[in-house]
Amino acid sequence: MSHLTKEYITVSHTPHDTTRPWRGIMVATTIPLRPDHSVDYDAYAEHVRWLIESGCDGVVPNGSLGEYQTLTAEERARVVEVAVEAAGDGSRVMPGVAAYGSADSRRWAEQAAEAGAGSVLLLPPNAYRADHASVRAHYAEVAKAGLPIVAYNNPIDTKVDLVPSLLAELHGEGSIVAVKEFSGDVRRAYEIAELAPGLDLLIGADDVLLELALAGAVGWIAGYPNALPEASVALYKAAVAHDLETALPLYKSLHSLLRWDSKTEFVQAIKLSMDIAGRPGGPVRAPRQPLTPEIEAAVRAATEKALAEGLA
Repeated sequence: MSHLTKEYITVSHTPHDTTRPWRGIMVATTIPLRPDHSVDYDAYAEHVRWLIESGCDGVVPNGSLGEYQTLTAEERARVVEVAVEAAGDGSRVMPGVAAYGSADSRRWAEQAAEAGAGSVLLLPPNAYRADHASVRAHYAEVAKAGLPIVAYNNPIDTKVDLVPSLLAELHGEGSIVAVKEFSGDVRRAYEIAELAPGLDLLIGADDVLLELALAGAVGWIAGYPNALPEASVALYKAAVAHDLETALPLYKSLHSLLRWDSKTEFVQAIKLSMDIAGRPGGPVRAPRQPLTPEIEAAVRAATEKALAEGLA
């Protein structure tokens, strides 16, 4: 067993910040599917409980990692309800409320509020390359649901870039409380802090965790804790404490896995790592396909290496 392991990986539960529930490690949960591709709600509830027991602060259901685009409206609503019930504290749940129309996103935010969630995660309009006025109107409309909104900046997939100046406008208008920053450009952390010092920066991609933590991030909307929560918790806590002696070796050891969170095959990769780690990962829904043999071998090797080093 590696020196990286048990001396660093100890689960300590810190009080959950119910006043700012978007802070800390909020896991973008995978959705367990049965062999017939129906949703296994019992397995999902168990997964949510296990993540919180493993030291994570909360969960983000119905994000892209949760394959929300392939869920029916009934499934999507039920996933939120199950997450709130399993978490035992609705403030620990931040549902994704992305939709093509602002009215639909607002309705999903209202459903999250009715279910008892503490905040929501919202992409900008993503049916087309929206201009800044449309983005501002979109966030203002969804904010009417009354829950704190975490903006999700993913210009890679949405083609709409929430640049620091636009984030500052959204925050100044009272539409958002935080941003999940997924652009990969860690330089933006400093400009966001300059333009909107009250806006919380959340790590949005697993493979820039250390860089954004050192730049002042106060949370992580995370992928790989689905498979390796205790190692992920240890890494995050060391990183935000600027404890490089602990964080850097963990980060280096996990990075061959963490980088899959930023790749096209991230859902399949994380689910495969879960399967290997003894968690119910399972299949994905179309149009996603099983991993190619080459990618599966790479993910498997990186996961087995982490497990061999005791990073379970």
